[in-house]
Amino acid sequence: MHYPGWKNFIDLVQQAEKKKLLNELFQFCFTAEEQEQMGKRILLIEALLKGELTQRDIAKKLEISISKITRGSNMLKNTPSHLKRFLEKQLD
Repeated sequence: MHYPGWKNFIDLVQQAEKKKLLNELFQFCFTAEEQEQMGKRILLIEALLKGELTQRDIAKKLEISISKITRGSNMLKNTPSHLKRFLEKQLD
């Protein structure tokens, strides 16, 4: 699915090669709440990939709902294998 402007956003991210510039771009584009939610989403993916905690424990630790964890878990089940390997490697 493509949203208007999404390709432009991806192009901007790709051009921001330094972490500092990428951080500034994200702070410019996303509200503090959106940044917090994105951070929690990454922590959720990491926890699901590790498989060490129950969904209830993840929900308590990240202060998110069980339904968000279930959605994340279902998305991981349908994630292409190359993307899943990338995530496992990067989030290890």
